[in-house]
Amino acid sequence: MITSGNLPPANSTSGSRPQLFLVDGSSYIYRAFHGIPPLNNSAGLPTNAIFGFTNFLLKLLNQHQPGYVVVALDAGRDTFRHRLYDGYKRSRPKPPEALSPQFPYFRKVLEALKLFSLELSGYEADDIIATLCTQLAGRGCDLIVVSSDKDMMQLVAQGVKLLDTGKDRWIGAEEVQIKFGVPPDRVIEVMGLMGDAVDNIPGVKGIGAKTAATLIQQFQTLENLFDHLDEVERMNLRGAPRLRRILEQDRFNALLSRSLATVKRDVPLDVQIEALKFTGFDQAKLRHLCTELEFTAWIPLLDQGRLGPLAPDGV
Repeated sequence: MITSGNLPPANSTSGSRPQLFLVDGSSYIYRAFHGIPPLNNSAGLPTNAIFGFTNFLLKLLNQHQPGYVVVALDAGRDTFRHRLYDGYKRSRPKPPEALSPQFPYFRKVLEALKLFSLELSGYEADDIIATLCTQLAGRGCDLIVVSSDKDMMQLVAQGVKLLDTGKDRWIGAEEVQIKFGVPPDRVIEVMGLMGDAVDNIPGVKGIGAKTAATLIQQFQTLENLFDHLDEVERMNLRGAPRLRRILEQDRFNALLSRSLATVKRDVPLDVQIEALKFTGFDQAKLRHLCTELEFTAWIPLLDQGRLGPLAPDGV
């Protein structure tokens, strides 16, 4: 288990290079809330998401021992994507009543674990991660994006991989090719056609993942596809004439959907990589949080310098 003292050695899976883990914190908050049964402390504060989120971070730190970590958070529900399309993520419900009072504690957890966190109004955690990948690539670290969101596969590149902790799966260019049928830099073209029901991105009605991949394999970009719609009819695709018609009718939605699916790589951030170094926990703050939240099983582990993840009922 990780001690509360000095930084452990970096994971050596990619040689001697240190690793920077970029964590989609907001997605794991919701996964924790829905994955852990209801918990409350004696004051009546719901704590299941706080426990699950903390447990996830401890497991990540213990298992992979990254040299650098940053946790990106959504700053709110309203982003620049809602100004492009007011239906974006409209199907998602508001935060559950039992989750709302837990939100202030996620930042307290990050402070106690001494993990650098970032959030910026108008942007999503995905955009912050994408911008950091752009800014910090080639700075002597391998970049590991910790997320189960398929949209993030567009970030895979030389020196950038995804880690889906839910499936304990590493995702590189080969895995992206298997998933989308195209390389990482063409993922947004496919998503422009197929859309994304989870985020209420419309895509082109009647075009699914397989057809979208086939079209982008042939034409590479949406612009090239729409410039050569006459060639679509000559492709060996079922219902090719109809396919051309729906593409003509839904060009706007395809281009809009690509914009919605594309992560921003130019969020106004000024972060130095040394600020992201993981140097160990703040033992006093962790003890205070564990006491207040009544996560009692962590306290002796903290005192012994071997804090680590617990079973879901370990509070």
